[in-house]
Amino acid sequence: MSLGFSTTVKALKVRDWQLGPGQPTLVMDQFSAEDFHMVVDDRADVHVNSKDGRFYLGWSPLGRPGTDGGGWKIAVTGTATVSGYSISFDTETPADIVAAAVTCVLETTRPR
Repeated sequence: MSLGFSTTVKALKVRDWQLGPGQPTLVMDQFSAEDFHMVVDDRADVHVNSKDGRFYLGWSPLGRPGTDGGGWKIAVTGTATVSGYSISFDTETPADIVAAAVTCVLETTRPR
């Protein structure tokens, strides 16, 4: 009698996964000066705010202070009746994935 199980590499469907931070410009290029403010601070962290102040994106290539490897922060402020939300990614999250999340958030906005 054999213990455990046996399999093959083909059965496991081994894949190559995208790893590493990639190019943060994929994220930052989504913001226009017409609709957003962008500031680079003394740590070289980048902060993007919507002109109405309800959207925030922060990128800390060396890690956000007070976090364990946090690199990206997306936050949308809620209203008096609906809570806001935030999303965090670590410094090694591929920029393509963060860009996709930002795209999704921006696509949900509509002017009042």
